[in-house]
Amino acid sequence: MGSRYSRNSRRPTPMEEDPEVRAGTSQETGEVEGELEADEEGVGSGPDSGDDSDSGDFDLAQVLALLLRRCKWCNCLARCRCVSSGQVRLIQTRGSGDSQPDTKTLDDSDFKQEVLLATARAQSFSPPQACITRMLKQREVGLPKRCDGFTSGQCSWIGSSFVPNSMRAVAQYRHKAFCGQYSLDGSVFLSACQDQNIRLYNVANGKFQEFRTIRARDVGWSVLDTAFSPDGCYLIYSSWSDAIHLCNIYGDYETHIALDLNPSERRFCIFSLTFSSDNKEVLGGANDGCLYIYDRERNERTLRIESHEDDVNAVAYADDSSQILYSGGDDGLCRVWDRRMLSENNPNAVGTLAGHSDGITFIDSKSDARHLISNSKDQTIKLWDVRKFSPPEGLEASRRAVANQNWDYRWQPVPKRVRTSSARLAGDTSLMTYRGHGVLHTLVRCRFSPVHTTGQRFIYSGCSTGSVVVYDVLTGKIVEKLRGHKACVRDVSWHPYEPKIMSTGWDGVLGLWEWRRRIHDPLDDSDSDELWEDEEEEDRKRRKRSPRKDGKRHALSNLPSSIMGEVV
Repeated sequence: MGSRYSRNSRRPTPMEEDPEVRAGTSQETGEVEGELEADEEGVGSGPDSGDDSDSGDFDLAQVLALLLRRCKWCNCLARCRCVSSGQVRLIQTRGSGDSQPDTKTLDDSDFKQEVLLATARAQSFSPPQACITRMLKQREVGLPKRCDGFTSGQCSWIGSSFVPNSMRAVAQYRHKAFCGQYSLDGSVFLSACQDQNIRLYNVANGKFQEFRTIRARDVGWSVLDTAFSPDGCYLIYSSWSDAIHLCNIYGDYETHIALDLNPSERRFCIFSLTFSSDNKEVLGGANDGCLYIYDRERNERTLRIESHEDDVNAVAYADDSSQILYSGGDDGLCRVWDRRMLSENNPNAVGTLAGHSDGITFIDSKSDARHLISNSKDQTIKLWDVRKFSPPEGLEASRRAVANQNWDYRWQPVPKRVRTSSARLAGDTSLMTYRGHGVLHTLVRCRFSPVHTTGQRFIYSGCSTGSVVVYDVLTGKIVEKLRGHKACVRDVSWHPYEPKIMSTGWDGVLGLWEWRRRIHDPLDDSDSDELWEDEEEEDRKRRKRSPRKDGKRHALSNLPSSIMGEVV
């Protein structure tokens, strides 16, 4: 933990040492007096806040133009920051993410070609150069070649055209929500809250109905991670405890088993865990810098691997073979392991990926055994190719950068030098770096978008400012910055087969994001540049149109549901 604090700073208490606990928190709520959570007004901590933020100069015409707009707290669609100035509250616009991301390394990789092929953008018949109605017409007449329907690439391109953009709260808790994820088939949604309850919702056929609540056992502060079993029948969860717990999802009976990991540390926590694809093992990363593997058939811990110099915050399998493992820690390194070669006597990684300048909070695999992304406290997401490990100078540069960090992301704002830095460390072998989201307070998650509906064209992440940030994986630019929460969004989950994103926030809200058509009104700029079309009003207008026009507009307005239902 020494890399987090300056040499002369006071060493925190054991309670403050917890990566998921902030200074002065209570065990029940984790709240702090004068809470430092970020908000869209730029008050508190966040990537765009802090004492070293720039005030900026305002031209009079600029001020008058900006004052004509209203900024809705935590719902500002204009991407602005409210700045107090005497009796007048000025709105200072700001950009989102890198204006010109460096894509040179990515452009030279086969990753780009894979994504282009998966989204039909590398074919002679290129959907981006056409429109969806033209694609429908060509399909009806059998162009570009006779087939029964759209290709998988065309389906992915159509699906990626409808990125969820409108939120409604489907659940509200009185405590912070930490985990939220869809099951592999998308029929169940799981949420874990600081009230020590794990709630299961039936989300099949557009429903969102709670059907089971599991009271978590032996919880220290909160449930910190959860995972579904590959068969969808069980779940596991972890907290500050010597054991992880296994529970059944269906049935009138209750299975609630503690899987003891027998740690050597007095205070122990598994920060990240997952099932193997064959359902036989559970992999976990812990605060003692070790990887743990629990064998479900033998009902015992079979491996404890010393993997990192600090907390292991993230673990993942590379693909369905369950032979290649990834781990990421507070030492800023991502390590790659071969399960077939792992032993406690020979705890050597296959290779290491270095390039982050601060600790890693989450890892997600593309499930192709080659590519993964890592989220970090240096406020970036990096895309990696495991065929390109970092050289020794890269490891040394990353270790040195992490050791030079003298701020704590749990309760301090992001230093200006961190949020404005775009320099690439020596030996950084990442394919791409994504900037524009905030990582504060907790282990914020990021993931690839689903392969079936988007061709994994996007990367999406939670954000300490209460947003869900969606990046184009090839350009590095922000596609959507979805604002709807009043506190940090810790977890995000995109439905595997439908255009829906669930966001889990520290405001206790489960947000369901769906696509809705936007209408720009050039004469009315009082609220924002974008207005949500009222569905009842649109139906009323549609009935007044001629049958021919009505049929055409009706087809367009129902594209998300009709197309997705047909082609997915």
